[in-house]
Amino acid sequence: MRDDTKPTLVFFWSERSGPARRMESLLAHLARKERSRLRVMRVDIQERPELAERFLVESVPTLVLVKGKRVVDRIEGRASAPKIEGMLAPHLAAAAAA
Repeated sequence: MRDDTKPTLVFFWSERSGPARRMESLLAHLARKERSRLRVMRVDIQERPELAERFLVESVPTLVLVKGKRVVDRIEGRASAPKIEGMLAPHLAAAAAA
């Protein structure tokens, strides 16, 4: 059974995007590090354009944080680990307390 209280970080990327490809290892590390508090999903916009459209993704890479079936935060463009962790921190603290 899926834990829907756990936030989901959706990583919209494309094989054609150098910045998105460079973020892959960072996101893989984050997924392992936070696996008890966060779900990380990769979405290739070439394969799933309907999802990119639904989440209003205009450029890749884009990170969208979904919590309780609602978008609660996002980062567009290449992002560093501290920037991503800063976005996640308040939401992961709330998930840990729940």
